[in-house]
Amino acid sequence: MRCPTANQGNAELLLAHAARTLDAERAAVLEEHIARCPACREYYAAQVAVWAALDSWDAPPLSADFDRRLYSRIEAAPHWDFGRFLRPLFGLRALPVAAAACLVLAAAAWLERPGASTPARAPQSAAVQALPPDQAENTLQEMEMIQDFSSLVQADSTDPRM
Repeated sequence: MRCPTANQGNAELLLAHAARTLDAERAAVLEEHIARCPACREYYAAQVAVWAALDSWDAPPLSADFDRRLYSRIEAAPHWDFGRFLRPLFGLRALPVAAAACLVLAAAAWLERPGASTPARAPQSAAVQALPPDQAENTLQEMEMIQDFSSLVQADSTDPRM
């Protein structure tokens, strides 16, 4: 058996033995160890003395009006009611609605984040590929069409009639 006083986690065994809550088998093994180990014997003797003092102590009898005096002291003690500071604010019916609206707007702004950019991708290597001439011609035509469309959209956005 390991020494319970050497290992701090096992000192509970000595406490349980002094309180007479250990089973008989463990108590017998612990009694053998206590007979050989002076540190455990001293610790066990101190715990037995504490338990003996607790067993011999008699609590003074309670007075007949103990409950009444206790409850009157509890009622007389000051208590804090933090809700009383918030009650005037919630008396105004518009305040909770305004707070909810602010929360919705803040959530929308956080979700949208107009200034946030998309995460940068890893740069792709630029590789030159040989394309058939008709595919290159179609690609150039599509690029011109996108450029014309972009210029039309920009012109519409600067139109003062809108």
